[in-house]
Amino acid sequence: MAFGWIDEQAEQRRSAGLVRTLRPRPADTPLLDLASNDYLGLARHPEVTEGAARAARTWGGGATGSRLVTGTTELHAELEHELADFCGFEAALVFSSGYAANLAAVTALAPHGSLVVSDAGNHASLIDGCRLARGVTQVVAHRDPDSVRKALDGHEGPAVAVSDTVFSVDGDAAPLVALAEACREHGAGLVLDDAHGLGVLGDGGRGAPHAAGVAGADDVVVTVTLSKSLGSQGGAVLGPARVIGHLVNAARTFIFDTGLAPAAAGAALAALRLLRREPGRAARAGAVARELHTRLTAAGLEAVRPDAAVISVRAPSPEQAVRWAADCRAAGLSVGCFRPPSVPDGISRLRLTARADLSGAEIERAVRVIGDTRP
Repeated sequence: MAFGWIDEQAEQRRSAGLVRTLRPRPADTPLLDLASNDYLGLARHPEVTEGAARAARTWGGGATGSRLVTGTTELHAELEHELADFCGFEAALVFSSGYAANLAAVTALAPHGSLVVSDAGNHASLIDGCRLARGVTQVVAHRDPDSVRKALDGHEGPAVAVSDTVFSVDGDAAPLVALAEACREHGAGLVLDDAHGLGVLGDGGRGAPHAAGVAGADDVVVTVTLSKSLGSQGGAVLGPARVIGHLVNAARTFIFDTGLAPAAAGAALAALRLLRREPGRAARAGAVARELHTRLTAAGLEAVRPDAAVISVRAPSPEQAVRWAADCRAAGLSVGCFRPPSVPDGISRLRLTARADLSGAEIERAVRVIGDTRP
């Protein structure tokens, strides 16, 4: 029977407690949100939603084509210019998603004969980029620049190291300065996914590479998403102009994909401008994350110290993690639930995201619910 193997895999997932289901949410919900990636609370900000509406009224509902045909508007160019300037890079290129941006950066910068050195904790989009790249990939220990050095030793030809700046599971940060040094010792490039750093880390939220002093370097390329701190959708690659020009000509997820919808570009641009005016939002998101961690650990929970706005709380098993998240939801709190294969270490956990607009009372309520519902 066609696709008969699907039933077997479905049963294996059920037995392991790893079934995933969609849960459509209404426009308005009484749940306290610690599950989304809306770190700065901008997804529903009036300026951001008006930016989306104005762009749709001006440019239409869709980009109408790939970026190289009709899918590049003046709005896209404006967003690229302001993103590059804000984050400290020479140029930027906007994609339809952060996932597409990561696939583009890794595949286009890893030709035949190249070596890709990938952190064991990298996001799935970077992993998929490594799988699609024409170079050879070597996975190295998590957050370990010496492992990167060892992988690069003796390699002749193009090489690039690939890493998240802030890892999406536990919220721990990569040692960016040491990684950059390891790459420069071997003439290798460095590709960094700053999805969880933009808007939270660096001066006024300019990102982890900016905070580490590696932004704008001629051997560093950074990818970002517009769907987290900027409350919109889409992604971008930031780097030297010659690298961006290469992506325009070589990145398949740029050449063959429809351009980012104008509404998303307009929303992201409005959010970026708001962040420039209100840089304190970035510091507030970090402060909320640290307060959540302090209160959770004081309550006897095993929570990983956040380096940005992601807080991980360990659960005993996949089944208990699912039940814990469901019990939180029943008590009015929405939290993330990460289980294998989404977690590289095989440990299930609740994943909480701090938001700059959370009040002290909401933080207290979240900690109380998580503690009261623990397995």
